[in-house]
Amino acid sequence: MVRSLKACWRLLHAVGHALGGWWTIRFTFPRLSQEERNLRVQQWSRRLLEIMGVTLKVQGTPPANGPVLLICNHLSWLDITAIHAACHVRFVSKAGVKHWPLIGTMSTGAGSLYIERERRRDALRVVHHMTEALQGGDRIGVFPEGTTGDGRGLLPFHANLLQAAISSGAPVLPAALRFADAATGETSQAPRYIDDDNLLTSLWNTLRAPPLLAIVRFGEPQSSLGRERRAWAQSLHEDVQQLRRETH
Repeated sequence: MVRSLKACWRLLHAVGHALGGWWTIRFTFPRLSQEERNLRVQQWSRRLLEIMGVTLKVQGTPPANGPVLLICNHLSWLDITAIHAACHVRFVSKAGVKHWPLIGTMSTGAGSLYIERERRRDALRVVHHMTEALQGGDRIGVFPEGTTGDGRGLLPFHANLLQAAISSGAPVLPAALRFADAATGETSQAPRYIDDDNLLTSLWNTLRAPPLLAIVRFGEPQSSLGRERRAWAQSLHEDVQQLRRETH
């Protein structure tokens, strides 16, 4: 009962915080510079984690500037918030997110690029926009698994989006993310969102969970010069796997 009451309290605060974020994007962002917008997104994300009982733990060095293509394992709907709390990047998200009530406006305001995964040719369009963004000095984030995993291992990496780094000459920065019980350090399945998991159920499980850690571990940037994307994807898969093992 106590956990459920605490979850309800967190939920009310989270909804209020989300509405505040929506208001900021609609009415304040037009007056802000891009750097100021990025800072607001980072601050908003950190506060949301706090409201949900999640403490951010950053290991390694987040990218201070672009251009850089950040790649990371994908576990949950909470991943983007956790990474944004560590450093703002423009994520490549599935096109459907753009039309979600409230969340779509906030995702677009945070600079997301959208891809229609059902259309294989859409990857070419997205790579073009990613390349332009990287050439302009942006920090772009992708989940090369293409979907969420259960956290016990990594799904194969899709190599297509790495072409943006190769074409623009931008480095790639591997990173790993893990959610853990703050008391024991053991991996937590509360934010899990895979296969037939329901988003609302996953949200409720996270809100009811004991205090959590969101551990984001950054590796070292890798030059894109002379790379072949498929071989590089396999190498990066091993690098992210190693970073996952090193989170603590």
